[in-house]
Amino acid sequence: MPNDFLSFFLSWLSAPRRVGAIAPSGAALADLITREITAATGPILELGPGTGAFTHKLLKRGVRQEDLTLIEYGSDFMKLLQVRFPGARVLWMDAARLAAERLYDGAPVGAVISGLPLLNMSTRKVVSIVGGAFTHIRPGGAFYQFTYGVSCPIPRPVLDRLGLRAKLVDRAMLNVPPAAVYKLTRRPQMKLVTGSLAPDVPTAVAPRRLQLEPAP
Repeated sequence: MPNDFLSFFLSWLSAPRRVGAIAPSGAALADLITREITAATGPILELGPGTGAFTHKLLKRGVRQEDLTLIEYGSDFMKLLQVRFPGARVLWMDAARLAAERLYDGAPVGAVISGLPLLNMSTRKVVSIVGGAFTHIRPGGAFYQFTYGVSCPIPRPVLDRLGLRAKLVDRAMLNVPPAAVYKLTRRPQMKLVTGSLAPDVPTAVAPRRLQLEPAP
């Protein structure tokens, strides 16, 4: 939208590390990060929606506003989001508090879409955000994160600690600057079955370590 660049740029000037970019994400990146989302995905949790570039694309994918929860820490962006998406739930909060907040009954979220600049954050905060998000994600759900970097923005030790795996979805080379999207999912737990290891069903909360059931 015409004034989105100015809004984003001014927010970046006031808090460059928190905003992480001088302009909203482009259409190519919005298309990529929402590629696997459909109306059947269910509740969506969006982190750092900014001016709503990804949110608009989610609606075009068939997601209802009533199924959207938008977590935004920038007060100016929050007001804009409330006007643009009156049917969505817009919360002014730090995404690092996700584990402490009861946003839903249970863990119904089908997907998390993150526009947060994780590369600008401490490891502790990344653990809080990603781990907290997975407390709301149902089994089989996923966390989508974009980055301008050359590799996954969540370090391998963090993935190991949270029991997650990361897969490159694709790269949006037409975005300015070019970006990549990664999909985080829970690793299957392992259990001992008739003398061999077999994958177990993922639990609602990310496992911290490999668990083996004792042999009978």
